Amino acid sequence: MIHIVKRGDTLYQISLDYRVNLASLYAANPRVNYQQLYVGQKIQIPGLPDPNTIPYSIQISIAKRRLSLFRNGKLEKIYPIAVGKMLTGTPTGDFVIVNRQVNPGGPFGVLWLSLSKQGYGIHGTNDPSSIGKSVSHGCVRMHNRDVLQLAEKVPNGTRVIIRT
Repeated sequence: MIHIVKRGDTLYQISLDYRVNLASLYAANPRVNYQQLYVGQKIQIPGLPDPNTIPYSIQISIAKRRLSLFRNGKLEKIYPIAVGKMLTGTPTGDFVIVNRQVNPGGPFGVLWLSLSKQGYGIHGTNDPSSIGKSVSHGCVRMHNRDVLQLAEKVPNGTRVIIRT
């Protein structure tokens, strides 16, 4: 997969966002001058497929508190979600799912899907009454059964678009 450098990006932050060690990034990008990253520069992220090769995509509406799953551009399913509260809002932008963890414990329910923004993900919940509300620390919460269903379909590398 290719990451397009944005203002403020550093190679270190890119490595954190995609959960890839720096040595792997260096090896995948031998011609990159790491001292002078520039906006628009392409950085190869090893271990993740090109999102354009995946038939699924996810669109999240913060305002409507819903996650829409698309297959080949056609709406397949809409799930209710919880989003971040005012002081810890859900970030907007274009991300991908970079990894997953089953039974992460605590408030994360039965499954955690990491997004390509360090510290953020789509996950289940130990508080199903929170779904439909703005209560999280920025993550997207789903009912446990819904996040399991979603994870059965979408592989790592799936595009996730979050808008207000």
